[in-house]
Amino acid sequence: MIKVLLAEDDHNLGEILKEYLDLKEYDVTLCRDGKEALDTFIAHKDHPFELCIFDVMMPIMDGFTLAKEVRSQNKSVPIIFLTARSMKEDKIKGLEIGADDYLTKPFSMEELLLRVKAILRRTTNVTSGGAPLRKFQIGSFLFDYDAQALKDEKEEQHLTSKESELLRMLCENKNQTLERSEALTEIWGDDNYFNARSMDVYITKLRKYLRSDERLRIVNVHGTGFKLVELDD
Repeated sequence: MIKVLLAEDDHNLGEILKEYLDLKEYDVTLCRDGKEALDTFIAHKDHPFELCIFDVMMPIMDGFTLAKEVRSQNKSVPIIFLTARSMKEDKIKGLEIGADDYLTKPFSMEELLLRVKAILRRTTNVTSGGAPLRKFQIGSFLFDYDAQALKDEKEEQHLTSKESELLRMLCENKNQTLERSEALTEIWGDDNYFNARSMDVYITKLRKYLRSDERLRIVNVHGTGFKLVELDD
């Protein structure tokens, strides 16, 4: 599970964010002020956090100061700021400190999750050489994203761009739910009705390509999205 450090002094919002991300299978530690968050970050050096979400306006130590201190300890951990401020200067200041993203309140839980997944895709889905992961072994298949090819011992299936993008997102979320709105926004640019119907067609095609391996399933998650499931032998 991805370890997340959440610093939010609003009791209700903090609990809601933690509960939501916990349900999405993130390991969230919630702190109520900047100093508590910094102490917690330092205490977990041996098992570091993989993402930080900081409210800007907090007692004892504000989010900007907290981020500077965290950056002095760790140059690469992703940071998302949450704030009620919408001033351009504040956003610029946050980005200059080294924030990876910036959400202005109020925001939806779904929007936060999309931002979190996008950042983690860029920062944690890398090979030992530091390049983005472009090949995925799923069941008996090798999916080469760059070549837009799905191969097994018997044949090679060439994929369209949208098929490749959708299969990539399913692979990156293997055995976890890929939300429809996330896939539609990233691949089609809009989660309207017509794009949703188009995505259903591509899901049907991907199921057809994978059907020779009985261990693989693309299942519907009712009202939410899809899940690429790889069963044990």
